[in-house]
Amino acid sequence: MEVLEKRMYKIGEVCRLADVQPYVLRYWETEFPALAPEKSGGGQRVYSQREIDVILRIKQLLYTEGFTIAGAKKKLELELNDRMEIEPVEENSSQPQRSKAASTSSRKTISRITKELREILAMLDGK
Repeated sequence: MEVLEKRMYKIGEVCRLADVQPYVLRYWETEFPALAPEKSGGGQRVYSQREIDVILRIKQLLYTEGFTIAGAKKKLELELNDRMEIEPVEENSSQPQRSKAASTSSRKTISRITKELREILAMLDGK
């Protein structure tokens, strides 16, 4: 995925990044509680990097791994709950909020890459 420096992304940008149509994103918002973009002053959806990560995971679950919407919803909820348990937020921390967000984003990226590499290895071992 292309790395962008912005903090919030319009629906068109997210559609290009995720290679899905806007109506697909709007539908997923109705099915996946973890996907809840904010609205700009003009009422346009704006997505955070966290939401883009969720979108990419939903796409992977549905299109690559073959989950149904209901199955993907359950799997995503379990994964997000596991991450929350693994990555507790420290209160009264002296670490700036921006660093926490960057650190969380980096951990998610590393976790996703590790999972993808394991899947590739499993495919190679199977051949």
